[in-house]
Amino acid sequence: MRFESATNEFRSLSVLLPVMNETSSLAKTVEILQSTVGEVLEEVIILVSPRTDQSSLDVIEELKTSWPLVIRVHLQTLPFLGGAIREGFEMAKGSHVVMMASDLETDPYDVSHFVEFARTNPKAVITASRWLEPGSFTNYNVVKLVANRIFQGIFSVLYSTALTDMTYGFRLFPSDLVQAISWNELRHPFLFETVLKPLRLGVAVIEIPSNWKARTEGESSNTFMRNFVYFRIGLKTRFSPSDELLRRE
Repeated sequence: MRFESATNEFRSLSVLLPVMNETSSLAKTVEILQSTVGEVLEEVIILVSPRTDQSSLDVIEELKTSWPLVIRVHLQTLPFLGGAIREGFEMAKGSHVVMMASDLETDPYDVSHFVEFARTNPKAVITASRWLEPGSFTNYNVVKLVANRIFQGIFSVLYSTALTDMTYGFRLFPSDLVQAISWNELRHPFLFETVLKPLRLGVAVIEIPSNWKARTEGESSNTFMRNFVYFRIGLKTRFSPSDELLRRE
């Protein structure tokens, strides 16, 4: 089964920003988005949980005051990172939606490049890759770097794709695509799921180069052992019937 998006042109953008303990990096991310893609920015949906730090909530209030027509805040009901983004997908009003981090591990300046490609490829997923150009990783654990490279190679073969970075959670999608897919994951492996299911559904996925650097504030909620769950979702999605990947009406 293939999915054909009904989106024939890029019109506007929804950006999803999950927030746990980010402050200055969150503010800088929003400021860069406003300065680079503000003319097409339908909304910035800030996804918070009951565990979001008060310092982050204070920054969010300041952002709402500065950009009241753009900033939306949503208290997630599904748990974990994947749950937050899944709810953000449902809320998106733009023709296209971007998922990214609020800690500057994803470069906000790249969103303008996403938009450029989406204008000429409105039905495609546009995804960032840290492997397309040498030297794109800064302060990344060497062991994890090698493991990541091997992992990418295994699943690019398994999915018959030339993609080089299938686990990086920095992507633009047609909104109707993510709202039609039946999602399963709730934790960080959800980021992997967001490229696997479009691939299985025959959706074009276009990679653009991006740089990655370690976050300078806050702490990641993803543990090393949890990375092994990526294998489960990768294999399960590859061998599931494609008609099970879409929601049933």
